[in-house]
Amino acid sequence: MAMDFSKFMDENFDIKEWVNGAFKSHKESPGANKDQYATTMVMKLQMFIQEVNNVIEETSQLAVQNLPRVAREIEAVKQEASLLQDQMRMVKEDIQKVEHDTAQSMQMLLQLDSIKSRMQAASNALQEADNWTTLSADIEEVFQSQDIHAISTKLVGMQQSLQMLVDVPDYAERCQHLEKLKDRLEAMLSPQLVAAFNAQSIDTAEAFVRIFSNINRLPQLYKYYHKCHKNQLLQSWRTIVDSSDDDTVLEWLPEFYDQLVSTWHSQIKWCSEIFTEPHRVVCELLTETLNSMDPSLSSCIAKMLEGRTNTLEILIDLKQISERFAKSIEAAVDSHGEGEMYKPHVQQLAMAVYAPYRPYIMKYSNFEDSVLDNHLNNIPLDHTEVIDCVRLLGESVSRLFSAANESNERCTKFTNGCGYIGLVKSLKSYFTSYGREFRRVLTNLKEKFKVDHSDDWSLFQHSLRIIQTCGELLLHTDELDDNLMSSIISSVGKQQPTTPRSPRPGDSRFRYNPFHMYTELLLETQGDRTALDDLVTRLEEDVPSVLEDVKTEMSALSVAVHRFAFDIAFAQLKSHLQDVSTMEMWTSASAGRAITSDLPTFSLSPLEYITQIGQYLMTLPQHLEPFTTQDNPAIITALKHGKLPYTEERELIEHIADLWLESIARGTMHMYCEEILKIPEITEHATRQLTTDIDYLCNVLDDLGLQPSDLMKNIASLLKAPKDDLSSCGENMPQRLVGAISGMRNL
Repeated sequence: MAMDFSKFMDENFDIKEWVNGAFKSHKESPGANKDQYATTMVMKLQMFIQEVNNVIEETSQLAVQNLPRVAREIEAVKQEASLLQDQMRMVKEDIQKVEHDTAQSMQMLLQLDSIKSRMQAASNALQEADNWTTLSADIEEVFQSQDIHAISTKLVGMQQSLQMLVDVPDYAERCQHLEKLKDRLEAMLSPQLVAAFNAQSIDTAEAFVRIFSNINRLPQLYKYYHKCHKNQLLQSWRTIVDSSDDDTVLEWLPEFYDQLVSTWHSQIKWCSEIFTEPHRVVCELLTETLNSMDPSLSSCIAKMLEGRTNTLEILIDLKQISERFAKSIEAAVDSHGEGEMYKPHVQQLAMAVYAPYRPYIMKYSNFEDSVLDNHLNNIPLDHTEVIDCVRLLGESVSRLFSAANESNERCTKFTNGCGYIGLVKSLKSYFTSYGREFRRVLTNLKEKFKVDHSDDWSLFQHSLRIIQTCGELLLHTDELDDNLMSSIISSVGKQQPTTPRSPRPGDSRFRYNPFHMYTELLLETQGDRTALDDLVTRLEEDVPSVLEDVKTEMSALSVAVHRFAFDIAFAQLKSHLQDVSTMEMWTSASAGRAITSDLPTFSLSPLEYITQIGQYLMTLPQHLEPFTTQDNPAIITALKHGKLPYTEERELIEHIADLWLESIARGTMHMYCEEILKIPEITEHATRQLTTDIDYLCNVLDDLGLQPSDLMKNIASLLKAPKDDLSSCGENMPQRLVGAISGMRNL
C-alpha cells in the first residue's frame, strides 16, 4: 500500500497522528499483519530518508560550485551602477550649463511670442473692423431682400465683430446702431411670430428661437409668446364676466382657473419642444395674466363685499378657490420639473395667486372683531327672573367658546396661520366684553338678591351654579389656549425650508416650497413676519400661554363670584352680628343683676343672637354637602382661581364644603370680634354674659371641627380675667387689644 509522505512538509506535522493514520488505513485492508506492516513502513521511511539525504547533498554541491560565478556577477553589477552614477552627474552638469547659457535667449523667445500674440490680436481686430465696415455697408441691401436668414446671419456677424471693437471710440454708437437693426428685424418678424404662436407651429417656432437666440433677443421672443397667449386668456376672463351678469366672482373664478390649469398643461408640452426653459416661460405667462386681469380680481372682490355683512365668510370661500388652483399648479410644477419648484418664477406665480388677499389679511383682525361682536350680542345673559338669569349664564359658556373655536378655524382657513396675532387680540377683546357683561349681570343679581330674602339658601344654590359657570369658563379657556398654541405652531411650523432635489449652489433663498410660504405670500411687511416668527419662537421655548390676559379676566370673575356667593351665605350671620356692639344690655346696670348677679358663669344662657348664629352655622354642612361633594371639576377649578374670603393661600382641602364652612366661620369670628371691640363700655354682668356667648360660639365651632381664631380666644381670655390679673394675662397679647378690653371694662 502506498504511503503519503507529503504531510512531513506541513508546519504543524504530528508524528503520532501520522503513524495512527497509517496503521488505521492498513487495519481496514483484509489479511492485515501489523508486525509485517510496521517492518515494511520502517524500511520505506529509511529509504525515503536516504533519498532526501542524497537530494540535499546534490543541492549543496551545486550551490558551492555556483558561488564564485554569483560573486563575479555581483561585482559586475556594482561596477555598472557606479558608471551610471557618474554619467548622471555629467548630464546634470550639462543641463545646468545649458540653462545658464540660454536664459537670455529664452527670455527673448517669450517676448517674441508675446509680440506675436498682440500682433495676431491686432490683426483680428483689423479684420473684424473691416468685417464690421463690410457688413454695415451690405446690411441695408440685405434688409431690402427680406431674407430673414440672411439678415440674421449679417447681424450675428456684426455682433461678433462688435465684441472685438470694445475699445474703439465709437463703440457705444455702434452698439446703438446694432440694436436698431435688431429692432427692425424684430418688427419685421412680429406678424410671423404671432401667427406661429397662434398656430402652435413647432418648426416655425424653432427657427425663430434660433434666430432670436443668435442675436441675444430671446427675452423679447418670450414677450411675444406671453402677449399672444395672455391676450387670449384675458379675453376669456372678460367673456366669463360679461356673460354671467347674475353670477359673482365666486362663480367666475373657478371657471377661469380651470382655463389657466388647462393652459398650463397644454403649453408646457408645446414649450418643452421649443424653449430651453419651458417652465419659466409658462409660469411667467400665468403670472402676467393674473396681474393683468380686467376687471382685476381685487376690484371684483371689493365689489362683491360692498354692503355685505358676511365679509369674512365670502373671503374664505374665495381664498379656498384660489388655494385649490394653487395646489393644482403646485402639483403640475412638481411633476414636470426636477427642482423647478424652488426657482424665482414659481415664487412670482404663487405671489400673483395670493396677491388679491393680502390687503384683507391686514384687516383680518377687524373682520374677526365684527364677527365675534355680532355673535356676543346674540348671547343672552340677563333676565328678569333669577333662576332664568343663572341658567342663561351657564348656557352662554358653550356658545361663547363655540364662536371662539370657529374663529380659530377661520384664521387657519383664511390666513393660513398668518393672522394669529390679530386673532389673539380679537379674542382678548371678545372675552373682555363678555366679562364686562358678566359683571353687569352679577351686579343686577346682587340687587335682586337684596330684594328677595324669601329663601336665602335657594339664592346660595344659584350662586354656587354661577361659580360652576366660572369654572367652566376657566376650563374652556385653558382648552382654547392649548388649541390656539397648537394651531399656531402647526400652521406656521409647516412653513419650513425643504431641500430641493437638485438645488443650485448658493441658491438657498428659494429652497422652500413657495406655495407653502404663507408668511411671504400673505403678509405685506417684514415687521409682521418678524412678529409672527417671534410669537412661534416664544411658544416653542418658554411662553406657556397666548391668552394669559383672558385667563386673568376669568380668574377675576371667579373671585368676584365667590365673594358674591359668600355675601349671600353670610347675609343672615351679618344681620345677627351687625348690631351686637350697640346692644343695650352691655351698659345696663340693672339687666339681669337681681337674678343672676351671684350665679356662676356656667349658669348663664347664651343670648338669642348668638344661638341663632350657632344654629345657622350648624345647618351649613347640610346645605353645602349635596352640591360640593359631587365630582365637579368646574367647581374645583373655579375655587383654585377664586379665593374665598378669610381663607389662606393653600392647596385645596379634600372637601370643598369644609373650605366653605371654614370661610364662613372665620368671617363670623372676624365680624364678631370687630363688633365686640366696638362696645364702648360693658358692665361686670354683661362681661360674664359676653364670655358665655363666646364660649357658646367656640363650642359650636368645635362641633363643626373648627378652631376659634386667636383674636377671639384672646378676647375671651381678657374678658374672663379678674381685674387685678388683666395686665399679666395680656402680657403676650397685642397691647392694642389689651387696651381696648381694659377701656371697655373701665379698668
